Parts: sequence; structure tokens; C-alpha cells
Amino acid sequence: MLNENNWMLPEGIEELLPEDAARLEIIRRELLDVFQTWGYQYVIPPMVEYLDSLLIGTGNELALQTFKLTDQISGKTLGVRADMTPQVARMASNHIYQSAPVRLCYLGSILQARGAKIAKSRSPMQVGAELYGSRHVKSDVEIIRLMLETLATAGVQEVHLDLGHVAIFRGLAKSAALSSQQEAELFEVLQRKATDELEQLLNSYPLDSGWQQAFNSLLSLNGDESVLQQAKSSLAIGGDEVIHAIDELQEIAALLQLMYPALPLYFDLAELRCYQYQTGVVFAAFVPGFGSEVARGGRYDNLTGQRGSSLAATGFSADIKVLARLSSLSEIAQKQIILAPDVADADLYETIRQLRASGNIVLQQLPDETEPPVHTARLENIQGQWQLSQ
Repeated sequence: MLNENNWMLPEGIEELLPEDAARLEIIRRELLDVFQTWGYQYVIPPMVEYLDSLLIGTGNELALQTFKLTDQISGKTLGVRADMTPQVARMASNHIYQSAPVRLCYLGSILQARGAKIAKSRSPMQVGAELYGSRHVKSDVEIIRLMLETLATAGVQEVHLDLGHVAIFRGLAKSAALSSQQEAELFEVLQRKATDELEQLLNSYPLDSGWQQAFNSLLSLNGDESVLQQAKSSLAIGGDEVIHAIDELQEIAALLQLMYPALPLYFDLAELRCYQYQTGVVFAAFVPGFGSEVARGGRYDNLTGQRGSSLAATGFSADIKVLARLSSLSEIAQKQIILAPDVADADLYETIRQLRASGNIVLQQLPDETEPPVHTARLENIQGQWQLSQ
């Protein structure tokens, strides 16, 4: 006996009905066209890989998001991709990268064990772009610009850009000679913006007041571009590495303000997205009314390239399902639906073929239909020729 619960989908796994699927497909095609005009080549990573290859260099968070299964052929553990970025990085490093910067883009479904906190989906459709081989901040700016272009193409409006730099906290932790455990503890508290806990934790470390003030100030260093100048004073104890990271943020901000004078920029020096993975600037796009970022990215230069060299990388990604849901694009234009009769006639078949080749929707009636499907025009035989009629 069939239980009605057999039709239920697992939590966080969704299906798209025709209207939503059509909207998403239109956006998908337009985005791939945009990436192509920017010189980004399309790649398709595999849905599953050996787990050790899939997770190399990505940190614990991605491991927790990855579904694992056993390969019945090799007996090895496989992982279902939860993020396509590391896969594309591996493809660039092992198969594509030569000497000049390489631009790659991707779009496909991923599967996550836990899913996003806000969207609650465990089956996003990830779209993104990666630029390999350049360490200059202008490559980060290019990726940010492409992310903004992606959101505009998808019809996502009122975008606000949030910027940070993981090298600021990492440089402070290194200069303060914190242990890896202490660094991890501070990172966790900073992400929760827990001021009281941060103060208690710092008091438990053998740090002088100057270092305590520097780490404490991270939570207040957020706002417009003026916080960057404040940071140079408050975090000077961190040395050249920290100051250089702040300089990079200022340079990026100046370029973005030149190109997008109306774009709201927000800086948060305690925001450390993907800290285990990123090495430089990190950024995210937000829109009013949605409680999480709609796109995010950053720099990750620890990828091992050809011959063991370090391959610089920067990129962004988004969930195209979220973009389609937030899109302000007008409803999908309705094409006329042409109804063809159930008649065995070679001329009719050729007319239907030509109409479909021109992009028209043609439905041919079936013998057992009780009533004709919804349509806006008909094919009728008028004086021996098949013609459209309303």
C-alpha cells in the first residue's frame, strides 16, 4: 500500500515547477553569456570525487557539509560535491593553467549535508567564476565587478557590498604569537560578535594591554571607508602584514567607488568568511529583506599549482535559485501556443517542424484528448494549405 508520505522530499531538497524552472533557466543562460563576454571559460566538474581529492585544502566546514558514500568499484570513499570552487581550482591547477591568468566559470547543482542557515536549501544550484594566476588587487576588483554584473543580470536590486580581509586577523594572531588553538578560539568568538566572551578570552591569554586593545577593536571596526583609516591606528601593533591588508582594502574601495559611485560599501574587519580557506580580501553582497548574503567570494592563494608552485586565485559564487527568487525581472513573456490537429498529413508535419524551428510552441492534439489544451492559435487547412488562425 502506498503511503502518502512516500511523496515527500527530504528536508532542504526542493523541486521546481514549470514557471520557476523556466525563470531559472532564462537566468542561467543569460549568466553564462555574460561570463563568456568577460572571457570566462565554462567548465563542468564531476558530481562526485574521491573524498581526499574533493576536500584537499578546504578546511573542516566543507567536510561537515559533504555527503559521503562508498564506491562499489574501488571501495574508496567518495564525496558528493558541496561546493564547486575547490573542484574548479583543482581543474585549473592540474589541467588548464599555463602562465597567463586563467578565467573559468561554472554552474551546476551541489548537495550539502546541512544547508544554508537562511535559505534552508541543501540542494543549491551554484554559479560562480574564478580568476587564477594574478595576485594584484585589480583581479579581486574584476571578480567583484563580475559578481555585481551577475546580480544585475539576474534582476537583483539594491545591492550592498560588505568587504573584509582575513589577513588582518591572521596577521595580528601571528604577530601576537598566538597558538593555533588560541587563534581558533578567538576566531569563533569574533564570528559570534560576542564582546564579553572576547574580553574574558583575551584576559586568559598572556597578552599585554596593547594586544588586547587591538583584538577588542576588531569588533568595532565596521562601517564606511573611514574605519580603514581608524584601523591603521588601532591595529598598527600588528605590523606590516596588517597594514598592507588595510592598504589593499583602501585600494579596492577607491576603484569600486570610481566605477560604481552609488554602490554602498560596508567594511567589517571582524568578518572572516571561509577563514580556513581564504587568504586575502573577502566580500559578500546583501540585499534588503534577505537575512544572508546573496553572493560571496574572496582570495585564496594557497592552492598548489603545477610543479608545486603557488597558484594565486580569487573568485565568487552564488545560488542561482536564490537569485531567481529575488529577481525583479518581469514575468516570463508568454509565447503563443499553436494547436495542431490530429491529422496524418506530410504537409502538416512539415509546417509544424518549421514553426518549432522558428521558436514557436506547437502542440499536436492526441486522439484520446477529451478537450483541447490551452492555446492562442490553431493550424487549419485552408484551401489545401496549413495556415495559422486565431
